Amino acid sequence: MVAKKTRGRQNIEMKKIENEDDRMMTFSKRRSGIYKKASELVTLTGAEIGIVLFSLSGKPFTFGHPSLEAVANRFLGSNQQHPNDNTHPLVEIHRRVRINELNQQHNELLRRLDKEKAREKILRQPRKGKETQPPRRETPVDELNHQELLQMDVAVDDLHKTFLAKLKEKIVVASSYMAHPMYFRH
Repeated sequence: MVAKKTRGRQNIEMKKIENEDDRMMTFSKRRSGIYKKASELVTLTGAEIGIVLFSLSGKPFTFGHPSLEAVANRFLGSNQQHPNDNTHPLVEIHRRVRINELNQQHNELLRRLDKEKAREKILRQPRKGKETQPPRRETPVDELNHQELLQMDVAVDDLHKTFLAKLKEKIVVASSYMAHPMYFRH
């Protein structure tokens, strides 16, 4: 059995994260998670949502449906429309339907992205029978030791033999097609 490289999902103690880099990373990931959940809630229920977050540096981040301003005005009891907003009700309905469609597309893309990330994780795991092959090297050749150079030489020889065998197969197949009378029309 292969040992786990990560600790996976765990309940973490709710206290301030001391390391500033970790704190910023957590803020970014959790902010994205909140936006995703808010978008899902809008799609599922048609709710109107407004979220305002301030980063550690004071930068504001917002999410609103139909807009943060509309939600804030509704919350404050000000249902006034903006002076420049003389949108016909049918246009507004069409706009809301389109926003819902875009939210659904967005959620579907997020779902597919999560699925692809899971697929990538699986593909990055070593396959059975491949454990004996040396890992691909990113190290420049001039930095390899003698043993690593010998291993690379064997791997290159094997690759060359495989390449020549495949090339020979292709040549045989191509020459059999070329010998066919259909190819000798004038």
